[in-house]
Parts: sequence; structure tokens; C-alpha cells
Amino acid sequence: MSATTGTPTDSPTAPLTTSLTTAALADGLQRIAAHMETVAEALNAADGQLGDGDLGVTMQRGGRELVKVLPTLPDDVGMALLACAQAVTRVSGSSYGTLLATGLMAAAKATRGRTEVPWAEFSALLHGALQAMMARGKASLGDKTVLDVLDATARALDGVAPGEMLSAASGAVDDTMTRMRGQQAKIGRARIFAERSVGLDDPGMLAFREMLRGLS
Repeated sequence: MSATTGTPTDSPTAPLTTSLTTAALADGLQRIAAHMETVAEALNAADGQLGDGDLGVTMQRGGRELVKVLPTLPDDVGMALLACAQAVTRVSGSSYGTLLATGLMAAAKATRGRTEVPWAEFSALLHGALQAMMARGKASLGDKTVLDVLDATARALDGVAPGEMLSAASGAVDDTMTRMRGQQAKIGRARIFAERSVGLDDPGMLAFREMLRGLS
């Protein structure tokens, strides 16, 4: 999520707050939701090559529902994340939406009862979300899914200064997508396409990258 509050920044290395708060969470989700409105068709097209062709719709609907609940989010970061997970679940029956909600719920459990969470803990929160998503989706690292870029992001953020986190995450995602583009999808609907998935980006990875782009 974005670490900024107030006026949107023009750079991923702009000054950040020292911790994740509900205000920072709401700001980041607002940015992501707005960006998803501009890339939904492209995500649908990418998903159409390896899936149902509705990933953009999933992200768009999820973003719109999140925007509705942002004004009502509690100061408790964990409870705010739980409300966000519930919002995504309400409007998405897709596997990707389910995974996102699962990750949010894992983060909610880890931060419940706190109004501020230092950014130094964000890597651990992502690792926790990753483990929950792997268990729910029955996928492993290396299967060419969003889990691979989430793992890369979590590792890239370990020990990184807040002002450099978005840049580090974006670089890790780009490197992972480049490395895995030539591999074959091993799970989900994309697996059906077998060799035809080689050379194509996983749609879930693309959506994750667009979430990061929305923050910057």
C-alpha cells in the first residue's frame, strides 16, 4: 500500500510517512482503484490469452467497492484491512479476487489492534500474506503466478528504507516477470495452454505490477 497521505506524489521516492496507518492505506487504495479504471481493458486482453478474459473487470469492481468503504475504515489498521478484504470478497467470485482477499485477511490478523505499523514490518506482512495465499490457492513458487512476484517483492523490501520501497518493489517485479516470461504456466486455467503460455506474462503478475504503478 502507499505510505503517503494527502496530495498524490509524482515519484516513487517521494518522502513517506514513517508507518502504515488507515489514512495511508486509504490513500494507496484510492490511487490503485483510479489506476485500475485506466488499465482494465488491457488486463482483460492479457487474461484472455491465458484465462477467462475478466481480470480487468475483477480489478475494476474490486477497486470501486474499496473506494466505497474507504470513508468508513476504522483507525485500527487490522480491522481496516479486514474491511477491505470483505469488500473485495463481496464483488469478486474470481480466483484472483479470492487470493487478494486472503492476503488482506492475513495482513489484518497480523496488525489487528494497532493504529500504526512501521514500514520496516511490511516485508514480513507480505511474507505472511504469501503463505496464506499459497495455502488457499494450492500453488507453489515457480508456478508462474502472482505468488512469484509477491515473493520477490517481500524479499526486495526487507531492510529497505521507506522512501525506496516502491522503487525496490517495482524493480523486483519487473525482474521476476522477465525471468519467468519464458517459462510455462503450471497451475490454474493458464496451465491448459501449456507451451502456448511460454513467452506470455502471467495476467496475475501484470495486475500486481499495475497495482504498484497505481501507487506511483
